[in-house]
Amino acid sequence: MLKRGLITSCVTALAFQANAQDGVAPTYNLYGTTGLIDMPSAQSAADGELAFAFSKIGHQQRNTLTFQITPRFSGSFRYTVTKDDGFSDGDNIGINFDRSFDLQYRFVDEGKYRPAISVGFRDILGTGQYGSEYFVATKNVLPTVRVTGGIGWGRMGTYNGFTNPLAIFGDSFKTRPSGYDEQGGEFNSGQWFKGNAAFFGGVEWRANEKLSLKAEYSSDAYTGFYGERSGIEHKSPFNFGLDYKVTENAHLAAYYAYGSTFALQFNYAVNPKNPPAPSGYDNAPTPVLVRPSRATNPKAWTTGWISNPETPNALEANMKRALGTEGLELEGFKYTKTSIVIHYRNNTYWTEAQAIGRAARAATRGLPNSVETLTLVPVVNGMATTAVTLNRTDMENLENVPDASWKSYVRANIQDAALLNNDGIRDIEDAYPNLTWGLGPYMDIGLFDPSAPFRMEIGAELSGTYEPSPGVLLSGALRKRVVGNLDDADRPSDSTLPHVRSDYGLYDKYGDPGITYLTAEYFRRPGPSLYTRVSAGLLEEMFAGVSGEILWKPTDSRLAMGLEMNYTYQRNYDQLFGMLDYSVATGHASAYYTFANGFYGQVDVGRYLAGDVGGTLSVAREFNNGWKIGAYATLTDVSSEDFGEGSFDKGITLEIPLFWALGRPNKTSQEIVIQPISRDGGARLNLSNRLFGLVSNQSEPYLSSQWARFWR
Repeated sequence: MLKRGLITSCVTALAFQANAQDGVAPTYNLYGTTGLIDMPSAQSAADGELAFAFSKIGHQQRNTLTFQITPRFSGSFRYTVTKDDGFSDGDNIGINFDRSFDLQYRFVDEGKYRPAISVGFRDILGTGQYGSEYFVATKNVLPTVRVTGGIGWGRMGTYNGFTNPLAIFGDSFKTRPSGYDEQGGEFNSGQWFKGNAAFFGGVEWRANEKLSLKAEYSSDAYTGFYGERSGIEHKSPFNFGLDYKVTENAHLAAYYAYGSTFALQFNYAVNPKNPPAPSGYDNAPTPVLVRPSRATNPKAWTTGWISNPETPNALEANMKRALGTEGLELEGFKYTKTSIVIHYRNNTYWTEAQAIGRAARAATRGLPNSVETLTLVPVVNGMATTAVTLNRTDMENLENVPDASWKSYVRANIQDAALLNNDGIRDIEDAYPNLTWGLGPYMDIGLFDPSAPFRMEIGAELSGTYEPSPGVLLSGALRKRVVGNLDDADRPSDSTLPHVRSDYGLYDKYGDPGITYLTAEYFRRPGPSLYTRVSAGLLEEMFAGVSGEILWKPTDSRLAMGLEMNYTYQRNYDQLFGMLDYSVATGHASAYYTFANGFYGQVDVGRYLAGDVGGTLSVAREFNNGWKIGAYATLTDVSSEDFGEGSFDKGITLEIPLFWALGRPNKTSQEIVIQPISRDGGARLNLSNRLFGLVSNQSEPYLSSQWARFWR
């Protein structure tokens, strides 16, 4: 049933491609979204594009991350620093820090005579100082010229405004309620599309391949407290400037705004679909060994080898050597005259489909000719997850034909490895115990501390994992700082909740050197579709204790469900073996769903580290090359007042696989969590081996989306 998902994905991708916009690629404005100078446009960036914009205008420095979530829908997170003597933010006299989120959706595509049309919300989730809503249209009128026009409300309705045309739906649209929220983090939906409206617009001309000139009429009068403190004297609604493409990814822009102010901007965009390193850096895979024809050489197909007492040792040696050349480790196997089941460990390839393809091709070089059926079983932390069965004849016939990936996928049989009869499996004696370790650099980044919005440290990390037997793991990591300023954070927590996260500065200050984690874990499969984990020890940087988890994940289903229970103690700030006087029982019931086109959804409901109860919604998009970009929001029974600044926990997550940058096989990734502010409400344990993350990429929905790498 799920194999139809691959066809659906291909059709959807073609539909998305058909919706791509014509004309000149969009540029980014001073707010870090697609647009002109200060105003937005209706255009969307390339699907999946991630853009970082750094702008300076007046007293304001705007730092924006924008992600083109789908071909039509984009989201932005902005951190603005405004320096003026009239501001006060705690100890930072004369400085104001503001966090805001934007959303934009293009609901009409550009046509021959029709412009693209989008609806957008600026500062939809923040203090509201930039709060605006708008409809905007953009049309490429010439190959190098596009025009934009729109109508805005809120900040975009403050210059030359007029009575809200939406007042025909009721008098409540005539007046915009005051919506500034010093704490931030709330949806000020009572303001949306209310109050005066105003028109804005502009034109952009691409003078050559690198230079674009812009002119716009802005509907933002820069009035009110935050407008006046911005350092921008509004003398004119007209803004002018240029955008210069330094490289394919980087742009520099300079503007003269509002008749009084110069502005500068640097923008850098990356697209996970376009790796910086060519994909050809992988070592060439072992080619399939084509067997001689049974008709012309029947002796080559005899099955007498099955009774040879040396066969088990010979097959083991052949399989270990063949898989080893592909960076895979043999864990066990069983065989008949015509079939073989191979259990292997993949420590090399990010995508399991690529590991399966490499294992299958390598196996053809170490097996008797009569073996026709190959079953490949990846093993993760001692758990056999999925069984992929292939016909050797198909491997021989399809290796070099067009559309080999699709044809091999539809002929493969994918099922739960727990359904196999494992009687007679020959375990590899030297597969366990298994020790892996490494010494290398690490980098930690701290964002949005009001005392210093950006902090970083670089150091050395010694990490290792010892597996004495299948499913038993002893692992840990020790870090030593070399350089950085994370330990300078000395802003005391003002939280009224237990300080489960807000004392992060104390851990950075005193935890050097520090034990990041030190755990003993046990993994097993009690039955089909079921996985379990028990962990004990120093579970993460701030908490120790015991954690147990059970996951229901059918191999052929997009849905998974899990239950996790923990009892934890808060670790001492030195990140060694001491504990503070705080303990808590936490736990969550979780549901996971794999959507089409690389989207994942997760809902967690339960009790968090501060003792609060509620739920978390997470959404992420994973690209075929391993990039994962997502967002989450947590609401609990902690009120916004008790939670403090930000009102509730939320953030953006990035996971960047190392092989994307290097172009070589590697399972390491860099995970980054961007939180507007780190508070205590909605805080959950940071466990590294949760079951869904371990086993989901061996399930059929994931394998189907990644099968293009089977022949890589």
